[in-house]
Amino acid sequence: MYHASKINWQPSATLENIKLRAAFYKKIRAFFSVRDVLEVETPLLCQHTVTEPNIESFQVKNTPTYFLQTSPEYAMKRLLAAGSGPIFQICKAFRQEESGSQHNPEFTMLEWYRPGFNHHDLMNEIDLFFQHVLATNPADKISYQDLFLTHLSVDPLNSDLNSLHAIIKQHAISVDLTDIDYDTSLQILLTHLIEPKLGVEKPLFIYDFPSSQAALAKINGKVGERFEAYINGKEVANGFHELCDAKEQEMRFFENQKQRLANNQFVPAIDTHLIHALLHGLPDCAGVAIGLDRLLMQLSHANHIHSVISFNWERA
Repeated sequence: MYHASKINWQPSATLENIKLRAAFYKKIRAFFSVRDVLEVETPLLCQHTVTEPNIESFQVKNTPTYFLQTSPEYAMKRLLAAGSGPIFQICKAFRQEESGSQHNPEFTMLEWYRPGFNHHDLMNEIDLFFQHVLATNPADKISYQDLFLTHLSVDPLNSDLNSLHAIIKQHAISVDLTDIDYDTSLQILLTHLIEPKLGVEKPLFIYDFPSSQAALAKINGKVGERFEAYINGKEVANGFHELCDAKEQEMRFFENQKQRLANNQFVPAIDTHLIHALLHGLPDCAGVAIGLDRLLMQLSHANHIHSVISFNWERA
């Protein structure tokens, strides 16, 4: 016999927030409907997964091994290469990371792609999207370089590792700097010293990240045409002016594999389906991934992601 008092079978979200999610999805679909953006569905269980060192997938043992997708990106790009035109998808995504106030290993993602758009065009559309679904004020934009110059008086594109480490020490950020490289140092400074101040009165887009932080974006000089959106100090969107060159993409995947090997991480095979789709021809486009659970947290004023998920990781 089970003792009911020892089993928490109840939803982690309130019924009010469960209803809020349903209404939220209606608003999202209405936004895309008037713009003739096609809703699509792609597999969550695939033969390939991402090679990016900072993202770990769940493996499903089979013959061959399959992976729960960390994002529908690769499959959606195959649809774009096949001539789908503008598309969006609301789906589950899965990443092996610790559950916390902003993270659940299973989460809901909105991803969309706009052929003929660059990253600035897409930021403008996302701004309208935020106004439509969250009733936000019109957003601001700032380049990654200007952001660091404004907040920390350091140029992230033309500095050196010692200077970044000095700022980390100056602000007494508790981290062992022994093996912390340049990009990781920038990320530490961003998350600890800058992020909490971003997007408080209106959403804020940060664009043109260092090229080393833009694995799936077109490169323009020292920067990759990538952006992130922040609302109330939280990152809610990550987008790119998408890389269309198959050879360049394959080379970047090879570099990822080398990094993972050096880090003693599992090394996934390169997604040859995606590479062949790029060889066939991906239209010039921009794409974005938005965490819907985080947007629902903003909408419901929740402090924890569990409050907007029917059954969080521990109760699933």
